[in-house]
Amino acid sequence: MSEKTIWMTGFKKELSAAGIGVVLLAMGGCASEAPKPAPTVTPDQVRSNADKAFEKLKQEEKNRPVESGVGPY
Repeated sequence: MSEKTIWMTGFKKELSAAGIGVVLLAMGGCASEAPKPAPTVTPDQVRSNADKAFEKLKQEEKNRPVESGVGPY
């Protein structure tokens, strides 16, 4: 066998192995569970969470030690 023939035979085996791998991955991806939809958040929940975060920020700013030359934002 020539060197080119040996190379082509090895290449065909590698290509076949890669093809089988792709098919197995595709089958596994299709067999997995469908992604669950993200929970919906109402505007009232968003507003409530924002209010809580803002109050917490104000409280932290109030409790922050006073540094020389640095005022509130």
